[in-house]
Amino acid sequence: MARQGMVTALLLLVLAAGCCASAGAVAYLSKLPVTLDVTASPTPGQVLHAGEDVITVTWALNASQPAGKDADYKNVKVSLCYAPVSQKEREWRKTHDDLKKDKTCQFKITQQAYPGAGKVEYRVALDIPTATYYVRAYALDASGTQVAYGQTAPTAAFNVVSITGVTTSIKVAAGVFSAFSVASLAFFFFIEKRKKNN
Repeated sequence: MARQGMVTALLLLVLAAGCCASAGAVAYLSKLPVTLDVTASPTPGQVLHAGEDVITVTWALNASQPAGKDADYKNVKVSLCYAPVSQKEREWRKTHDDLKKDKTCQFKITQQAYPGAGKVEYRVALDIPTATYYVRAYALDASGTQVAYGQTAPTAAFNVVSITGVTTSIKVAAGVFSAFSVASLAFFFFIEKRKKNN
């Protein structure tokens, strides 16, 4: 009986430790310090085309932060984030304070070791949907949990126009085939009418 009680107590202890460990790994945007200065090359309102245009993103520790503030920063993750105007009436893009549930920053630009300051050039991927975006960078600790962030101002957002898949050659082909179908219909109508009259 004592053995069963010890096993039950041990099991409860392990479960409690697991719950506490997972609860500690949750990061909330409102509780993260803004310690990174992030800039992106597009100007506010600029229109970029997916698959063609390049964004240059830079980040660095904010100069007002004390030396050593970034000692726990092991990696930096930079993402494209939907601007508030592109989140309206779109639940799948909504901002959530719990970063595990947040849907704002769905498109990773890069994730790399934290060098203190960095720069990356990113060609806008073909699968990026048409929307208004800004850039956010997270500083990650050794476990991969967000511990700080920085972002371009959402008011300085830029627009991305995605690839529609309808190129000029497809439009020309559709026009030619449409004209051919109308001409064929008229030709066969004329032939049938002629046969009827004979």
